[in-house]
Formats: sequence, C-alpha cells, structure tokens
Amino acid sequence: MAATASPRSLFRRRPRPAASSARDGFDYLSADDVYLDSACQTLRPRPVIDALTTYYTEYGACGDRVRYAWGRRVEAGVSATRDRVLSVLGLPARRYACAFTLNTTYGLNLLLQQLPAGRYGRIVTTHTEHNAVFVSTMTAARRLGIPRTVVDRGADGAVDLTGHDLTDAVVVLSAMDNVTGTVTADLADLVAEVQRRGGIVIVDAAQAAPHALSRLRGITADAVCLSAHKMYGPSLGVVAATTDLLMSLDASFLGGGQVSAVTRDDFTLLSEPHTRLEPGLQAWGEVIAFGAALEWLAPRLAAIEESEARLAQRLFDGLARMPHLTLFNTAAAPVISFVPARVGAHRLAVFLSQAGIMVRSGHFCAHHWLADRLGMEPLVRVSLGAHSTAEDVDRALDVTSRMMRGL
Repeated sequence: MAATASPRSLFRRRPRPAASSARDGFDYLSADDVYLDSACQTLRPRPVIDALTTYYTEYGACGDRVRYAWGRRVEAGVSATRDRVLSVLGLPARRYACAFTLNTTYGLNLLLQQLPAGRYGRIVTTHTEHNAVFVSTMTAARRLGIPRTVVDRGADGAVDLTGHDLTDAVVVLSAMDNVTGTVTADLADLVAEVQRRGGIVIVDAAQAAPHALSRLRGITADAVCLSAHKMYGPSLGVVAATTDLLMSLDASFLGGGQVSAVTRDDFTLLSEPHTRLEPGLQAWGEVIAFGAALEWLAPRLAAIEESEARLAQRLFDGLARMPHLTLFNTAAAPVISFVPARVGAHRLAVFLSQAGIMVRSGHFCAHHWLADRLGMEPLVRVSLGAHSTAEDVDRALDVTSRMMRGL
C-alpha cells in the first residue's frame, strides 16, 4: 500500500443511508453490509423466510405418507410449488414433471448417473462448464462406455456443434456461465437440433434462472436443473424434466417414497415420474418456501432484470476505469469477474470484506476453463441480485478503487 493510504483508512466504512426502499422484501438488511455474491446464493425476501417459519411453527409434518390435516396441507403446498416451477419455466405439465433434490449438482448427477446403458451414443459438453456439468459428464461417459466430446463456445456464448455427431447424443451445458454471466446464444435452436437427431439436452440453469429467466422460459430441453437458493428460495435443487426422460431412467438410487410394493427380491416403482429423483424424506418446508419465492418473484421479474442490467453496466464501467485491475468479462452482466494485479484475489476479497463488501474469489467451480485451460490464478467475482442497489454498487466501486489506487 502507498504511504498516503493506510489499510485502516481504506477499510474504514463511510457513513451511508439506511437500507434503500428499493430493497422490497429485504428490509432486514443492514446498511453497513454490501452482499455481492448472489451467484453463489441469493438473499431471501421476507415472504420466503415467513413461509419457512410458518411451516416449522404451524404444520411441520411429512407429505406423501400421512392422512392427517398437517400432512394434507404439506402436500398441497408442495404440489403448488411443482406447478409454479413448470409455469415460470413455460413448460407444459402434460409433458414435464418437477422434482426436488439437494441442489443443481445433485439433480444433474441423478439424471446422468441413471441414464440407461445402450440408449445413447455420446456425451457432449463445453469447455466453460461448471464442475457440476464438467465432472459429472466424465463419470457418466465412463459408466456408459461412450465417448465424451468437449466443444468450444463463441464470445457470445453460442455453442457450435457443426461437424459433431449428435445422433442419440446427450448434450449437457449451462444456459449462463458461472464466471461472466454470458447467456448461451441460440439455445432453443440447439435443443431442437439435438432432439431432431434422437438426442437429449440437459440444461444447467443455475445462473440463468435468477438472472435471465425471460430468455430461458419456453425452451423445451429434456431437463432443466436449477437451484432454489439462487432464485430467492431456501437451499434446494429443482429438476424440471420430461416424463419420458424420467421414466426411462435406470433407477438405482432408491428408497422410501419411490416404491408402491416390495417383495424379498424385487420392488415396484410408483407411477409418478417425479418420484424417480426423490428418494427418502424430502425438504418439505424448503419446497413450500420456494413456492413463496416464485410467487414473490413473478410480478417483480421484469423490474429485477432491468435493475440488474442497469447496475451491471454501472459496475462494469466503474471497474474498467480502475488501475491494476483487468476485467475478465468483455461486457456487462449480473455476474462480473476480474483479475487484480499486485494483490491476490483471495487477499483482496478479505480486504473488501473488512470494509463490508462481500465478493467471491477463486475459480468459481470452473477449474478446467480458468485454471487448466487458461492457466489463470484465482479471480474476484461480483454478482448482483434483487436486493442490490445503486448505493451498493457505488460503495463497492469506491472502496475497491481506493484499494487498487493504494497498491
């Protein structure tokens, strides 16, 4: 640090106004803290917290296995959330079912590790995928004994599959990457082409669902996996998949809630497609609270996307002007990553935390893309959410700028 700027003066929090009225549902937030890690998990608005608390304090029972009033109330709430998921994704209930898992990674693995042997010819993914896709496609290809193809993306996120054999292929890719927030271009066309050749497409929508839902809606992939905790809900995974895909799985991860009959050496599975991915007791309260999150989100979606776009440009422009800092993004997005010079990313994240600015540092579960392929050291990632305000962005830019100038 330069002699004129001591760490103590850089870390000192400047006075700021009380929480902005723009924080609809986030009135509990302290004005002293700036949370910029929504790409990991979003904060939860009041109605979601209230819904989960109500479940635990008023009717915290099981669903699916009981006949008493509390259980019926649970079942009604879970069923309503399943319906809301398909509705918000624009997927027809006559062809799709919604299942709940631990997280996106869990959902992707449940699908890939139970694909039937002999049905598919190859697995295709891209170099920029989150580990949840990149690693699970490796193990699935090994189990099935089929080749795995890894392809490039264009600067706009488009995936060019020209020249690749897509006959009976399993294509697994994200709808928005985890590092720069780049939305996959022409995803609907890719899905249609793969399905035309007898293949299936499994979409990792963990980042796209909260930040680009309007562009994801209505894309009829064979499965869409996302995380409720990135969509203003509790910690929970969500899979919306075709009933054909779910019923074709070679179910091997089994337990209560999935079988209708069991003999000494055999069993009969339930007929409901979603049960193929739901072994054992489910997170009933979290599922119901995610329904509250979707209900809260629906009328605010357009405003949130507009606000994120405006704040992202403000953030991108501000970071681009700073010394000793290189943007990894080529354009503004709700997820922006950069490489600081003269200080490691983890150390800078700690400095920012001491000033009340919470950002992520590392390779963001994109180790092949960033560390293996590009040879990059850890980066800093800043990501926006519905709670983010212009005051948050300005404060983050002010503190970061003072730190970078002092290096």
